[in-house]
Amino acid sequence: MTRTAAALSTEELRRAFLVQDLFRPGEANLRWWETDRTVMGAVSPLSEELELGNPPGLRSAFFLERREAGVINIGGPGVVVLDGARHAMEHCDALYVGRGAKSVRFGSASTANPARFWLMSYPAHAAHPVTHVPFKGARGDTLGGAEGANARTLYRLIWPATVATCQLVMGLTRLSTGSVWNSMPPHTHLRRSEVYLYFDLPAGQAVFHLMGEPSATRHLVVRDCEAVLSPPWSIHCGVGTCAYGFIWCMGGENQEFSDMDPAPVAGLR
Repeated sequence: MTRTAAALSTEELRRAFLVQDLFRPGEANLRWWETDRTVMGAVSPLSEELELGNPPGLRSAFFLERREAGVINIGGPGVVVLDGARHAMEHCDALYVGRGAKSVRFGSASTANPARFWLMSYPAHAAHPVTHVPFKGARGDTLGGAEGANARTLYRLIWPATVATCQLVMGLTRLSTGSVWNSMPPHTHLRRSEVYLYFDLPAGQAVFHLMGEPSATRHLVVRDCEAVLSPPWSIHCGVGTCAYGFIWCMGGENQEFSDMDPAPVAGLR
């Protein structure tokens, strides 16, 4: 696909790497990506709780029989119910759900301000404890600066230093007002793939997400609550028409956050 991507038309590129129409009110919407056997989901409960189903394609007794999942709530207050145990989820809270949880349900505290849960799941070789990570009080790393229009705060919510997982690493980044660039200068990491979910983009605004090999870059125009699939060979960075946030999630061969191959700006084509 590395060589093919450079020759794809705009629409072909969007079909291959952009995931749209995710958050549907009152629905649990799952999507699949063959890279690292990734499953992603957008769950938007209203007055009734929504259950995480067990699609036939998993060939399992229940969704998390052989998988783990990370969940981040980008909406109003809600709850995730795991085998009867309730976990309150405020805005931007994260929840790690280990292999073996049989019943997973999602609910909103209010239909006027419903929760919106973003779920990422990968195969798991072991069972690790359920861990709730409150966003309030989470330590963020300040990156970039106003002079490069890339002042941002990166929050590692589910990562090896704080949460035991098999391969999932997950967090979010928020740009400061007046900054528009993310992950610049870019990089690749051949040992794991990544998915970006852009959010907090006002209506009429967009992010121009850069992807592709460093020597043959392409771009995708991305709107609010749309996701971009980033294969191991692709850079992943972008520039918006205003400040925004994005959830990043990685799965693959290792969990080393610093294991990346720089793609200096001078070499981009």
